[in-house]
Amino acid sequence: MPQGLGTGWWTYLRYDQERDRPKISWTLFRRVWGYASPYRLKVLGLLTTIFAISGLSLIPPLLYRDLIDNAIMNGDTSRLNWLALGMIGIPILSAAIGFGQRYLSATIGEGLIADLRNALFNHMQRMSLRFFTHTKTGELMSRLNNDVVGAQNALTGTFINIVTNIVTVVATLAMMFSLEWRLSLLSIAIVPLFVAPTRRVGRKLRKIRRKSLELNARMNTLMQETLNIDGALLVKLFGRQADERGRFQERSKAVADIGVRSAVVGRWFFMGLGLISAVGTAVMFWIGGHMVLRGVFTVGTIVAFGAYLTLLYGPLTSISNAHVEFATSMVSFERVFEVLDLPVEIRDKSNAIMLPDVTGAVSFHDVTFSYVEGGDGGAASLGLRVDRHARKNISTASILPQKPSRQLALEAVSFEIKPGELAAFVGPSGAGKTTITYLLPRLYDPTDGKICLDGHDLRDVSQVSLAKAIGMVTQETYLFNDTLKVNLLYAAPDATQAEVEAACRAANIHHVIAGLPDGYDTRVGERGYRLSGGEKQRIAIAKVILKDPRILVLDEATSSLDSQSEALIQEALEKIMKGRTSLVIAHRLSTILGADMILVLDQGRIVEYAHRSETHSAHELLLEKEGMYASLYHTQFRDTCPPASS
Repeated sequence: MPQGLGTGWWTYLRYDQERDRPKISWTLFRRVWGYASPYRLKVLGLLTTIFAISGLSLIPPLLYRDLIDNAIMNGDTSRLNWLALGMIGIPILSAAIGFGQRYLSATIGEGLIADLRNALFNHMQRMSLRFFTHTKTGELMSRLNNDVVGAQNALTGTFINIVTNIVTVVATLAMMFSLEWRLSLLSIAIVPLFVAPTRRVGRKLRKIRRKSLELNARMNTLMQETLNIDGALLVKLFGRQADERGRFQERSKAVADIGVRSAVVGRWFFMGLGLISAVGTAVMFWIGGHMVLRGVFTVGTIVAFGAYLTLLYGPLTSISNAHVEFATSMVSFERVFEVLDLPVEIRDKSNAIMLPDVTGAVSFHDVTFSYVEGGDGGAASLGLRVDRHARKNISTASILPQKPSRQLALEAVSFEIKPGELAAFVGPSGAGKTTITYLLPRLYDPTDGKICLDGHDLRDVSQVSLAKAIGMVTQETYLFNDTLKVNLLYAAPDATQAEVEAACRAANIHHVIAGLPDGYDTRVGERGYRLSGGEKQRIAIAKVILKDPRILVLDEATSSLDSQSEALIQEALEKIMKGRTSLVIAHRLSTILGADMILVLDQGRIVEYAHRSETHSAHELLLEKEGMYASLYHTQFRDTCPPASS
């Protein structure tokens, strides 16, 4: 203990309390109450049941005293019968009120869980892609499940216990002093023996609680990564089942160990408290017995006093540690609020423009973009950054662009696409092509410069109207584990069956669906794994057709498909690109030849550019320059255009 604090038990106790006091700010408390306030009438009813049950718990000791001092001592049979009925009736009444208390507690708790989960999910939906590329899905699942349930327990469990204990202690002490003030003071004198160990163990349990939540989140992350279809496939392909079993056993054991530690710490603690309670009760009966022998009070009084003593020590122990216990339970609220407080990187302005009729004029003005400067979308503040050491060979497929090694993904990129034109982007891997296609639908915002649609800066346009105007087909097609019809209607929930089938015919996939046993009601499996790559791509094209956007963003990844699927997809793409502004990452010469403009990117810059003239195509103009495009043509594109018959 530091010098200058003086000596003595209470001085040390105050120092011990201040040294590691759990932080419960009024701001946090008011915010928690903000979620509980919609249930304030039910909370009031809950408090009423607490007072009622606490009041009823004080009656049995009085019945014991009356039974001994009056009914038995005086041989009053009628009084004995009524007291026996009272001893039966009070527990029945208390149990009935307890049923109502449990109903109110469950109603408040489940409503609170739903409210917190909705708030978390809504906030996560508003986060940018940068957040999700730096965050483990399993961690987010832990916040939505474990922490939300823990937050609910803080109110419907810990809070109720604290209020119940306070009411019980106050009422019990009042009854004890009314019976015998000297024994009451003696009973209170033992309380300091409860306080110090209670505070110490409370701090330790709080740390264990937070560590337990973190370990559970790590275990959930591993399960989510390895038990989804992509993770399971990778594990099998690399023959890493034994390694993953070992990693899971390690994390599972850590969760079990922290649970055992929590149980053991709590058990030793309560064993000590039980011993102290036993000593206090024994001393009270010893001294009280001598007072009975001297005729100070009756036998019934000391029996009633002993019953009240059992009602006192347990709640007193909890109250002495109430702030630690409450702070421990609030850990879950803190973890939930950590997510809710993350700033939204991409948000609408208060006066955001709703684009009524989009013509499709797209322009980039000195656009520079860095994945590095944007940070991690707030994930690091949660400790949610991807574990670099945990997964070296296992990763899940993603449609999202990965952060490049260089500082700038794009640097001073400028171009303009007129309504209805087809712009083809070519260049080596990592040149910045995919980054451009993700900036247009505002999945990220430029670091510098601006992007305009019909002359409006995208940051001035509402995200809803922007999403309606742009349709995107990516290299990796993601499908929900539901029916084909549900996946198709995701693009246009109000579409009729006839419209769905028309879109599928245009995408050259209707005949495949019609040949399935359940047709459009066929379930596609996790991530659509029951379909081939070409079939999934055509489903994605059908969804875009249903959406009917004015602008198309296409990553024409058909090079890995068989020639028949490639030809069908290419035919479908040509249909939907007619009359629409299209930005295409081109992998095929046929697409490049049909482009109105070609932009060649390298290291985040536009190094070559050509626009169709009256006499020459953009392709011909770029070949004449004998630059990077000509080199790419000779090495990549020249043999990618299949014969017309295919």
